[in-house]
Amino acid sequence: MKLSCVVVFLIALAGFTAGVDRATALNAPHTLHHSKSSKERLATARPSRTHQTTAHRAVAVRHHIVTRSHSRGTLRRASLHVRRHRYYERFTASSFAAGNIFAGDITAGEDPVVRQAAIDALGDMNGTAVVIDPSDGRILAMVNQKLALSPGAEPCSTIKLSVALAALSEGIVTRDTPVQLPGFRMNMTEAIAHSNNLYFEELGRELGFERVRHYATQFGLGELAGYHIQGEQLGVYPDQPIPVSEGGVGRMCSFGQGVSMTPLQLGALVAAIANGGTLYYLQHPTTPEEVANFQPKVKRTLNIAKYIPELQDGMAGAVEYGTARSLRANFQELPVFGKTGTCSDKGTRFGWFASYSDTPQGALVTVFFLEGGRPTFGPRAAELTGEFYKNLWDRNYFTGKATQTQAGLTEPTAATEQ
Repeated sequence: MKLSCVVVFLIALAGFTAGVDRATALNAPHTLHHSKSSKERLATARPSRTHQTTAHRAVAVRHHIVTRSHSRGTLRRASLHVRRHRYYERFTASSFAAGNIFAGDITAGEDPVVRQAAIDALGDMNGTAVVIDPSDGRILAMVNQKLALSPGAEPCSTIKLSVALAALSEGIVTRDTPVQLPGFRMNMTEAIAHSNNLYFEELGRELGFERVRHYATQFGLGELAGYHIQGEQLGVYPDQPIPVSEGGVGRMCSFGQGVSMTPLQLGALVAAIANGGTLYYLQHPTTPEEVANFQPKVKRTLNIAKYIPELQDGMAGAVEYGTARSLRANFQELPVFGKTGTCSDKGTRFGWFASYSDTPQGALVTVFFLEGGRPTFGPRAAELTGEFYKNLWDRNYFTGKATQTQAGLTEPTAATEQ
């Protein structure tokens, strides 16, 4: 057989194999066998038959093939070269602020130490930082209020917190339930820590859109988070899932595609996680008098207290060894629990990090949200959050709070707002 025939045959064989594997992957079951319980179904879901990608097979085919040329009686080396095409997303937005983005903020009712710590952490990045006291819903600082009060953006992987709480509440999984994914198994702690999309796509398909949406709206998505905060705009949770061609409910549960979430909505949810299940209306005092007369307002009580430890393990893991470990480069003195998010839309990349701290003097909730280009992503928002906590630590903020508490300051009594 001549060299040209061998080469043509091998190319055809490689193409046929890749086609079969692609068809197998496309036809692999994405739903679980409904004769078993939800936990059993997630633990025994059948993985895809093939674990090699087309790129891997291309590398194997590209290896040099030594053939004998009958016409010349010598060894000839032929190579099959497969062209690789990489897609590079083009960003048109800038990650860095143009001018003073804090100039229009209303600051008379904010904690000046917290505010300055957030401003110093944010630096020249184009973004916003919101700091909340989860014990009463008071916004201690909101820097770049124009962006913080905007209609929001795709929540990216921070949507996983809502989906995880929904799956825990429905008894589909616990933090330790192994879920079989194509080629590997993973539990909730690992999936949150490493922000695994396949895991949360599987949970989303198992929950179904109606249950996913029910819990999301209970947790405050799709409604104003603030109580009479002037200028606050509404993030939207859709009434129906995005098309299956775009990923359907699975994509909504892994990236938040189709959802618009504001920093205040995310902050209110994380504050409820931090305080054991009370979803407060967020309030932003604008004068010292409003601070002196502050009264918390409860929106609703969430039945999530028993699931918070299940969720907290993954949020701790994100900071210790997962997607938010960059926070530890700046701050290691106190425990911080959080979740990152990175995605993009129409040339703009979003970087989210929502977290709460654990201190003897009480918790703080922070939401750092960045907009821009390639330098903008979730781990960068986590890094800035670490800088924020370092700034507070260096200013003896936590020691000061302890002194105030010992002086006899008490928390105000909550008033329920229906």
